[in-house]
Amino acid sequence: MDTVACYKVVPDEQDIVVNFDNTLNMDRAKSVIGEYDLMAIEEVVSIADATGGRAVLLTAGDERVTDSKLVKAALSRGAAELYAVVDPALASADAFQTAAVLAAALRKMKFDVALFGEGSSDLYAQQVGSLVGFLLGAPVLNAVSRIEVSDGKIAIERTLEREVEVLEAVSPVVLSTTADINVPRIPQLKDILAAGKKPMTVWSLDEVGGLPASSVETVSVLAPASIERKMVVYEDASAESIRALASDIRALR
Repeated sequence: MDTVACYKVVPDEQDIVVNFDNTLNMDRAKSVIGEYDLMAIEEVVSIADATGGRAVLLTAGDERVTDSKLVKAALSRGAAELYAVVDPALASADAFQTAAVLAAALRKMKFDVALFGEGSSDLYAQQVGSLVGFLLGAPVLNAVSRIEVSDGKIAIERTLEREVEVLEAVSPVVLSTTADINVPRIPQLKDILAAGKKPMTVWSLDEVGGLPASSVETVSVLAPASIERKMVVYEDASAESIRALASDIRALR
């Protein structure tokens, strides 16, 4: 079974500086693969290994996505090949624009399962996977906590609030995983060295049909305002302490 994991290159959140006015300074933030996308990469490789198929990767962004260290970091996790759509305009693309570009790229590729992480590590909109499925006219499911492939059938588990939903999908299918679907492997030195020899295909925006107009306008991106702790301690679970806690919570509204 042929699988594709879509991932995004994002600023490392540990390097992001919050300014005094709550704006974000990313000048010193290095680029990394999105944390949630690592689970998607691990899962497509596991499916390909179990079925004798082929796992490849797909990303879209500016020139950062072709950085040799990031390419090796992605391919060292077991996939056979990387496809990338590269253009400066993709650095500020919204969810629909990103989905349109990825869907167009997937139309040029052969796949049975296209997998997305729970959300991107920067915006965490959790929209792109569902939008890609819609644009492709393919079955799409999110919150997938387990995938099992047997005899060409794709069994999917979704862990909901009060139940586990078990579904069967036909290919091609687009899925978005939960963060606990697996534990991503840690690449070894031999994996990193081998990644440098794996093929990478780079497409321009023109080769995937261009970039649609943006559907949203970003007014600002701000860190949450910091609030000093009240330093109130409720010593016990007595009725009086519970009433005090409830009263203090209501006062915060």
